[in-house]
Amino acid sequence: MYIYFAIVSFIIGASLGSFFNVCIYRIPNKKSVVNPPSHCYNCNTRLKPLDLVPILSWTLLRGKCRYCHSKISMMYPFIEFLIGLIGVCCYERFGFSTTMCLHFFVLAILIVISVIDIKTMEIPDGCNFALIVLGLIRVFMFKQNLYEHIFYAGFVAFIIWIINRIKLSFGDGDMKLLFSLGLYLGDKVFLVLLFSIFFGSIYGLYLLMMKKANKNTIFPFGPFIALGS
Repeated sequence: MYIYFAIVSFIIGASLGSFFNVCIYRIPNKKSVVNPPSHCYNCNTRLKPLDLVPILSWTLLRGKCRYCHSKISMMYPFIEFLIGLIGVCCYERFGFSTTMCLHFFVLAILIVISVIDIKTMEIPDGCNFALIVLGLIRVFMFKQNLYEHIFYAGFVAFIIWIINRIKLSFGDGDMKLLFSLGLYLGDKVFLVLLFSIFFGSIYGLYLLMMKKANKNTIFPFGPFIALGS
């Protein structure tokens, strides 16, 4: 029975991963994530259901469009697989529950944020707004103290603001993301900040040691906030 539900969790997660792939492509380009329907970005042919089966379609088509044979990035099946895996992990930890659904969507949105930040060095406000909505849902559904969560969210954002006054180290998107996560996680957001700085520092040291960067190099911090989360 466990294996059955784990497989179902993976399939649902991977299927939603297809939608999050659309978000990753369209949000930075200021396009609607629902209209027009899924289509090839090279030949603009509208994709049929058989072209949209998560992971499987890409594999059977050997990473090419069925119609114009243009190459499709391996990022698409990777994101579908990763978000499917997140679905399994959330089921393993929380079972089928409201908590599972909330955590799944938060983690999936963090994946979207990470990829967009890597590509564009920006964190979309729409993604942060979605996290805020999920945070409010969690607070009210589980009867948590809204004012405490607002305080922790504001305080962690204030910490980032202070650090930036000393030396510009974080982007506005990073500050907004931590605020959004603070509203969702409450006081645990400070652990997120510590872990993200830790992981980010390791990456920065790696770049310096490999002489791929200097002390003034700017790199996206959103993925490390996601990893810390």
